Amino acid sequence: MRSTFAGLNTMVRGIFANQLSLDTVGHNITNASTEGYSRQSVNLAPTRGQNINSLYGEVMVGTGVDSMSIERARDIFADKSYWQETATQNYYKTAQKNYDKIESIFKDTDSTGMKNTLAEFYKAWDDLSTHASTNTNRVSVVEKSNVLADKLKTSAQQIQNQMVNQYDDMRSTVKTLNDYTDQMVALNKSIMAAEATGASANDLRDQRDLIVDKMSEIVNLNVYEDDKGMYSVVSNGLSLVNGVSRLTLEMSDPVANKKYGINDYSINIKEAGIAYIPTNGSLRGQMDAIDENKTYMDKLSNMAAFLLTTFNQAHQQGAGIDGTDSSFGKDDGTTNYKGPSYGHNFWGDDNTYYTYDAKTGSVTAKNYTLGSVTRDVDYTTYTKADGTKVNTPRVKIIGKQASEETLQGVQIINKLAVNTIITAPGGTSKIAARSLSVNQDTDANGALQNTYTVKPNGSGDGENATNIKGLINLDSTNSLTLVTAGIQVDGKDLVTISTQDGSVTVPDRSISDTSINAYYSSMIQKLGSDSESVDDMESAQGDLVNQIVAWRNSTQGVDWNEELTNMIQFQKGYSASSRCLTTMDEMLDRLINSTGTVGR
Repeated sequence: MRSTFAGLNTMVRGIFANQLSLDTVGHNITNASTEGYSRQSVNLAPTRGQNINSLYGEVMVGTGVDSMSIERARDIFADKSYWQETATQNYYKTAQKNYDKIESIFKDTDSTGMKNTLAEFYKAWDDLSTHASTNTNRVSVVEKSNVLADKLKTSAQQIQNQMVNQYDDMRSTVKTLNDYTDQMVALNKSIMAAEATGASANDLRDQRDLIVDKMSEIVNLNVYEDDKGMYSVVSNGLSLVNGVSRLTLEMSDPVANKKYGINDYSINIKEAGIAYIPTNGSLRGQMDAIDENKTYMDKLSNMAAFLLTTFNQAHQQGAGIDGTDSSFGKDDGTTNYKGPSYGHNFWGDDNTYYTYDAKTGSVTAKNYTLGSVTRDVDYTTYTKADGTKVNTPRVKIIGKQASEETLQGVQIINKLAVNTIITAPGGTSKIAARSLSVNQDTDANGALQNTYTVKPNGSGDGENATNIKGLINLDSTNSLTLVTAGIQVDGKDLVTISTQDGSVTVPDRSISDTSINAYYSSMIQKLGSDSESVDDMESAQGDLVNQIVAWRNSTQGVDWNEELTNMIQFQKGYSASSRCLTTMDEMLDRLINSTGTVGR
């Protein structure tokens, strides 16, 4: 038989259920702006009914409602999509930030940029080519050359600073990631303990998922949950977090990198002693940004290498305006060393000869300081494919080598300086603006002799300056006049001319076959193109992440209208249960206190 007070229990359950639901609504409303919070709801279920005998058999009477659990709204698939795509987004953000800084280093939108510096450098040599004997033009060449060297060095130093800052950012990022994994382990323990009785630690789980959100911005990861409710976070096959244990990331000891003038670092797993290289996220973006910055340092060093090698070789083939032009050089062995200066470097040390090796990307500097370097001129004859014989001047540099140094990267840039013999008082007269030519000698009657003399052209000649300025704006195909004259160092011809077909083999050029101006322009165009491409990819990835965030929020986000509607619903339910309880109480009061008083 059903208890007389059974209905009271039913209403009490209704009151408790609606009160718990109202409490949960209040929890949702107060946490609507809490980062990472997931909307919660009470899972209500009817309690087991009670069998009652009736005229036609047993009937089951409901006994009310019970709160089975409080669940959070979460879409696991949306979470996994977010963790994957936000890593890509932050990779692009990091790359975008780095490109912005690199673009600010070169600043080609104003008059102080490298482009303007190269233009002024070209103009100085162009003016010298038309007025070779004017000293103001020679002084201008030195000044603009100093500005160019300073600009290359300043840009290289700024890129160095950028790489150092990136390593500092990496160190900070690694520390942050370690803090997250430490918090993850603590939350795993707390969740396991809280849920041991079967409850769901919703707020702790929200905190843990928020940490995964933050970690996914830094590295690529996958998340797995075990039967105890603990997370394992795996990245590149390494379990950064495995339940109640974790791995510690650390920066390696510094490794001196002389090529770039910085200390390099790697990221290691402290417990395993192996390297960790993420494939995505801001940490990978920082690593790639350093590699990207090194490529721009390489390009600057290639420009400096071009000036130390190819540009110097062109300058060595001309003559200055100091001294006398008589008996400059003859094939009979007589040489007038008091003639116009020739064979000098424009850049670097005058006693050092610089060559570029395309295989290693390095400059070899051979120094001759053990003995005085002597310079001589003669000519060489070669036959073109059509049978025409051509006499060309050849500068010979002779000396006893004291040392040899291999230069790379920033080492090349730091060597770039105008030759001190040119910057010394009166040294501008040694700037080799004039060209050398081979002239057949004549006797007193003007009859041609079988001897030849190498002489510079007239004092106002600027043909070699014209050839040199061609290196700034013309590719190698259009500046072959630079190599029709040869250079011989220690008895070895630097330029090889084939007598079979007249072809010319020249030394390696650090900027390939292009001009230095075109090389730099190509570098800046690629920088702009790459930067724009990253901007586009970051924007597209941002749109995708925003869609995923909206998708997540549609499930886990707190909707004010929905919560207020629920609040009214549960409030009415609470009031209705209370009113029903009061009505039942009145009925029982009538039953207990009034039954049997009739007829008294």
